[in-house]
Amino acid sequence: MPGQDKLALYIHWPYCARICPYCDFNVYRARRDDGEALIRAMCADLRHWRDLSGPRRLISIHFGGGTPSLLQARHLAALIDLAVALWTPAADLEIGLEANPNDVSDETLTAWRDVGIERLSLGVQSFGNHALQALGRDHGGAQARAALELAGTRMPRVSLDLIYGWAGQTQEDLDADLHTALASGVGHISTYQLTIEEKTAFGRALKRGRNMAVRTETSADLFEHLIARLGAEGYSQYEVSNFARAQAERSRHNLAYWQGVDYAGIGPGAHGRLWQSGTRFASVAALKPSDYIQAVNETGSGRAEWAPLAREDIADEYVLMGLRIRDGLSLSHYQTLAGHALAEDRIEALVAQGLLVKDGDRLAASPKGRLVLDALTRHLLA
Repeated sequence: MPGQDKLALYIHWPYCARICPYCDFNVYRARRDDGEALIRAMCADLRHWRDLSGPRRLISIHFGGGTPSLLQARHLAALIDLAVALWTPAADLEIGLEANPNDVSDETLTAWRDVGIERLSLGVQSFGNHALQALGRDHGGAQARAALELAGTRMPRVSLDLIYGWAGQTQEDLDADLHTALASGVGHISTYQLTIEEKTAFGRALKRGRNMAVRTETSADLFEHLIARLGAEGYSQYEVSNFARAQAERSRHNLAYWQGVDYAGIGPGAHGRLWQSGTRFASVAALKPSDYIQAVNETGSGRAEWAPLAREDIADEYVLMGLRIRDGLSLSHYQTLAGHALAEDRIEALVAQGLLVKDGDRLAASPKGRLVLDALTRHLLA
């Protein structure tokens, strides 16, 4: 398959100083006693993934979590140095780190740059103290602004995350966050709708009758407003939730997911996708850090699941991911994956409704289509 020479690398650090009430990721309260053992296990797992993938061109390394900004610089360096030794680093290798504002300082920024981090993704979520308190964040608005300003002076590329749709949020609240973000000159903004997941503190609150999110219609209005505002300021919505001022600011790691590139998942609960001998495999690592460490110690690999994907599932995933990005997907590549073409009559009907745009071999969701992407994709693949 095209692109099998490339590999993206995701490294999951599962620990957080505080677990946010809306978060349903695989995260745990930070503990001091697991760090060294977990790093050793992750390094061993990296070597196992190299055995699975063979020689590849490494296009990205992304540290996510959890809160990977809690990692010591020497641990970041150990993982980065091993990865670039195992695979051939691309000339434009992206090395990104997700960070909480309260972990950003002159000292940490210097350390991160020294080990090779060149893209920092700041979990700001909001610049308003009321919103941050409602979201259970452990930083304030002033700290978020200071972290963003400092990061902008030291990091080649900076992205910030904003959450919209929290209970009580108005358009004026959103405008205030956008104004601060835009005034900073940040090159990339990721915007996420607050969704209430069942197994979170917010999910439990909902069962008690307290909804921490706005109504769906209000959230949709806020989303349309931020799209218009960011577009007017020169930010391209290159993916449903992601906006960049220039192509160089885009997340190359996330684009690998959306474009169907193989990726290795290291760390507790990390997911991966890998083509081997004409079959694409899906992997999931053991969830608990202790189980992950034990699995690596016993088998050399941290994975709990490793399963071949059915041809139709591979093709469906390509559509689900590909329609998220402005560039869309290749119809011929879909046909190669699925063994048949997408239904032309459905494509034509959706194009006529203004929901899809077809340009030769490319098929993409229109701005109107991206607003109803889940329903659009279900109809296209039905």
